[in-house]
Order: sequence, then C-alpha cells, then structure tokens
Amino acid sequence: MSIQLQMLGTGNAFAKKYYNNNALVHADDYTLMIDCGITAPLALHQLGIELDTIDAILVSHIHGDHVGGLEEIGFRGYFVHQRKPVLYIASTLISPLWDHTLSGGMTQEGISSIDDIFDVRPLEPEQPVELAPGLKIELIQTPHIDGKYSYSVLINDHIFYSADMKFQPQLLEHLVRERGVHTILHDCQLYPPGIVHTTLEELLSLPDDVCRTVKLMHYNDTKDDFVGKTGEMEFIEQHKMYTFPE
Repeated sequence: MSIQLQMLGTGNAFAKKYYNNNALVHADDYTLMIDCGITAPLALHQLGIELDTIDAILVSHIHGDHVGGLEEIGFRGYFVHQRKPVLYIASTLISPLWDHTLSGGMTQEGISSIDDIFDVRPLEPEQPVELAPGLKIELIQTPHIDGKYSYSVLINDHIFYSADMKFQPQLLEHLVRERGVHTILHDCQLYPPGIVHTTLEELLSLPDDVCRTVKLMHYNDTKDDFVGKTGEMEFIEQHKMYTFPE
C-alpha cells in the first residue's frame, strides 16, 4: 500500500515565502499531521482542508514552527467541534509542551491540563505503533538542541522524516543500508554553519546510495538559488501531493 504526503509548508523557522515545515500523511482514509506550527492552520485553510478531517497530530519537538498552531487546533476542537484532537507525542515532551508552551494561553475555566484539550497518546522511541491500517510510525530520538528532546519519524519502516536535527551520517547510512529506508525527507540549512541543523554541504557529503534517497525540506527563502546545486537530492515542494511506496 502506498502513502501520500503533502507538505503544509517546507520553510525553516524564519522563512516567509515558505510556511512552517509541517506535513500531512494520508494512508487510505486516515490522515496524520506531522507537527503543527504557527502557519499550519493558515495552510490548511488555503488548501481547503477542514480541521475535523485530520485524524491525529504527531509532534516531533516543541519549537514554535512545529507546535505554534496547536493552540488554535485545540481551541477549535474544544469550542467548535466538541472533540479533543488526538495528539501523539513522546512521553518526554508532554510536560514541556504544556508547561512551557501551551498553558499560558490555554489555561482557563475547564482547561487546566493538556489532557483537558487533547486526547494525548504517549509514544516511546524505538517502539513502532500502528496508527491505522497501512500506517505505522516509530520515533527515533535525534539531536537538535543540546539538553532538549527531539524525535524524527520512521514511517512504514521505509520512509524517514527528520525533525530538525544535527547531521547524523551514520544513522542515515544505517537506515538505508540496514533498515531498508528508500526515502529520506531531511531538513536542510542551505548555508553553513548548521549548529543545530544539517547543512546542504553536509548532506552532499553522504555516499551516493544515501544521497539518492534524500528529499530536502525545512529550507530558507533563497531555495531557488540552489536549484541544480543539490546533486541527486531534490527539493520537496509545499502543498504538492507526493505518493511513496510502502
């Protein structure tokens, strides 16, 4: 069974031409949103996608370009649709997401915890979970900001969707050569130094067999200047529907 992926946005945290790097994964009639940044509700509106058609949201880490739209999603569920959006999230991120991001704006009469507004479903790294027929995910902890948890996502064993992450060549080679990953959707900082992101220069240093699997996302607004300069890697485009084999 193939899955479809549509990027709500492909931009980095500071991009203005491109929206926040968030995605919709479709498996038959089930839709999973990977991350819900500040621009996600606007992107959904422009695409004509109703919030109540999204079955669940998966959070990779708690930066604003990945969780900044959750307040609107949560309030719309609570006040408009009278249902709690399903939120898949690593157990290590639950308290930080509420205590340091959502509670200030969402706490009010009837809402005093993340469980009052979301149907929270904790996940653990390296423990695959079948969300629906034809859609399995596995969190992989990957480094981003020192001292803060961040997780990338393995989809159906063969598609690796990176969160924001520092360059991890050994992991990428392992995924392709040992775990059978055929597609890597990777964040890409176009200019060095990366510091907390992987740069284009670093990705270009990967072995050819790994490079051929990589599609670039989470780029800045000068992406067009780099077309033709990415080797065998391609830029993934926001709002375009992509179909990937299982």
